[in-house]
Parts: sequence; C-alpha cells; structure tokens
Amino acid sequence: MDQEEEGKVAPKAQQPQGISLHRVTELINLLISSSYSIRSFPAKWQLIRDKLEQRHSSLAAAAEGDNSATNSDLVGLLQAIKSTGSETLVLANRCNDESYGGGKLHLRSDLDVIASKLHLLMRRLEEIYASGILTSSRAIVISRPGVGATWEDMRFYVKDLISRLKIGDSEMRLRALSALNQVLCDDDKYVRILVAKVAQGVALLVSFLESRSEGVQEEAAEAISVIAGFDSHKVALVMAGAVAPLIRTLEMGSELAKERAAGALKKSTENSDNAWSVSAQGGVSTLLKICGDASSSRELIRSACGVLKRLSGVEEIRRFMVEEGAVSIFAELSRSKEEASQVQAIEFLTILACEDDAIKQKVMEEGVLGSLVQVLHPTSPHSSKAKEVALRAIENLCFSSPKFHELLDELRLPRPRSLLIKERRNIDSGVCA
Repeated sequence: MDQEEEGKVAPKAQQPQGISLHRVTELINLLISSSYSIRSFPAKWQLIRDKLEQRHSSLAAAAEGDNSATNSDLVGLLQAIKSTGSETLVLANRCNDESYGGGKLHLRSDLDVIASKLHLLMRRLEEIYASGILTSSRAIVISRPGVGATWEDMRFYVKDLISRLKIGDSEMRLRALSALNQVLCDDDKYVRILVAKVAQGVALLVSFLESRSEGVQEEAAEAISVIAGFDSHKVALVMAGAVAPLIRTLEMGSELAKERAAGALKKSTENSDNAWSVSAQGGVSTLLKICGDASSSRELIRSACGVLKRLSGVEEIRRFMVEEGAVSIFAELSRSKEEASQVQAIEFLTILACEDDAIKQKVMEEGVLGSLVQVLHPTSPHSSKAKEVALRAIENLCFSSPKFHELLDELRLPRPRSLLIKERRNIDSGVCA
C-alpha cells in the first residue's frame, strides 16, 4: 500500500459509531512529550513532532467543548490518527532501545513513512476544521505555564496559542489573543519567544489587523503595540509589513483599535527609518485627520500627536505636514480645554516652527500667540508644566526675531510682556503650582 492510500480515512461503512476526542488528544500529547527524549534520528523526530503540533490545539479545543465525535468524516479521521499514533509510539520505543531491530536503514524508512502519513492526516484534519465540524464556542485556552516554567514549556504554550489563531473561529482567536497579550505583557521572555522562535508568529498578528472581527483586530493591535515597545523587535514588525495595516486600522478600526495602533506606531517611529515608512504609506495625512477630528478620543489624539512629533524630525516630512494644514489643525488644538492635548499641540507647533520663519509666520497668523499668553495669565488654572511649555513656545516664536517681537507687543492682551517676565521668574523660582 502506498503512502497516499495509507493516509486516507477508511470507508464510512467500516467506521465506528464514535470515538473519544480526549483519548486522541492524550495520545498526541504523549507522542509530543516522548519525542523530546529520543536521541536517535533527531531531525526525523523534529519533523514528526512538528506535524503533531500543527493541529494539536484544534483537537484539544474540541475535546474541551465536546468529548465525543459522531460526525462520520471526523470519526474516521480520528481513528486513523489514533492508529498512526500507536505506530509512532512503537517506533519511539525502537529508537529509544537503540538496538535498531530490523536495521537502522529500515527504521529510518519507517520514520519517513510515519511522517508522510501524519502529514496527510493533519492536512485532512485542517480541512475538516475549516468546515466548522471541530469548532466549539466553549473551547478554552489551555492553562499557561506557572512561575519558573522552562523555556520549552513557554515556547510550547505560545505555539499552541498561535495554532489556535491559525485554525480557530473568531471566538477562539479572541480567546487565544487575549491569553497571548496577557503573557506578552507579564513576561518579556514570551515576547522573545514569539518573535524569534515561532515561525510567522508576528506576521500572523499583523494579518489580524485586517480582521472583520472588531475584538480580534483590537487584540492584535495590542499585541503589536507590546512588541513595538522593544527596540530589538521593531525590525521584525517592519519586516512583517506592520506599518500599512496599522495605518489602515487608524482609518477604519474601532476607537480602541485606533488607539492601540497609534500607540504601536508611536513606539515604532523612534527609529527614523520607520518614520519614512509611515510617511510613505500615507500615515501623515491620516494622523493629521485624527488630530483635527473633534470626535477623536483624547488618548487617540495624544498618541497621534506623539507619532507626528517624531515624524517631524525629518525635514521633508515636516514640510509636508505644513502643506497638509498641520499648523491650522494644531493651532485649534492649542485652544483645547483639555490640558494634555493643549500641551502636546503647543509642543508640536514649537517643533514645527523651529528655525523656520515662514512656519512661524503661519503660526502667528493662526492666533496661537494669544492662546499662549492666556495660559500664562495669573488667573489661569493651568499647571506649571503647561505654563513652562507655553513660555518656551513664546520665546521660540517671538524672542528670536525682532519682527515677531513687534507682533507680540501689538497684541491687545493684559500686559503681555510683564506677564512673560513674571511667569519666567515664578517658574525659575519654583513658585508656580
């Protein structure tokens, strides 16, 4: 019998009426754990272990939701997996014995046959899972390794979660992403495992930014934001093509997904090369639109502003921002009643206009100077930080040029120059609360 025939499921008429999913899952667990202790033919056993791990999580999840399988296609497949699993255990014992009964070449050939049969069976299992037969709304993510767990246990847990993400429905993916985010936030080692030890793990997360499920998209954006917080892993995100999907999330995602995507971009753009990637994908226009949208949340505006501040470090991008109306948008934001947003807007305008008289002129024409002086008024409720930011902005905008100095004097506001002097003295002496 050739390998293709051996991998096929028995005719329906010969199939049993039912089979325990738990038994099949336990058998696969035993095979996976046993394979680590086999010293002979390590490459062959690595291949077999990979085949078993590919669809282990789908069976485990289904077993948690329903212990019995009655679908005829699934019953036949599980019976074939059980039979092949038993053959694999026999081979494992032969390899551990190291007597190589029947000869080493014969044993190597048997391992190749088993690997091929497992490949066919796991491929069939994937097709059945895709049909929805194994999907269970009650599927529960397996328990995470405890404190002091080995690196291998942690790696296995992450790979199991990734497998669920690959073959699960929206609910299972949401559970798996939630569990993944928990460990990524709790322990840096899980981040290193995901990025360096799990093939296509980061790329899979990036693909979920395009998910139609709002929850899946939000959790994927959170995971990417966590990864972006590590300098050593920023390259992995860029290589996985994360920038464009993050920007699309800013455009069309839920408010929470937008906030998390903006946070990921803010962390990623600490590198000037990534700044160019954001600009090339249309990110500047999208971020400016967010900052100019009154319906955007405060958190989203703050994160978007943070990204723009980092992008403005590149002169060409800074000039493009001005062309796209950044001065008008942030001039309006500088009058915000929400202090954190107002402070960020003032800081951004200060950076934007730094050493550029033409941009300073635009800022002045938008009436920003009057807002800054009002922040420094003795009756202003603003914090000392806000007053310090406002004072520095005025100094950069006005005191560096006689022309702007004259404009400051012409403002019809309560004693503007005396206010500046007084606030500077107060700040220097630590009087401002």
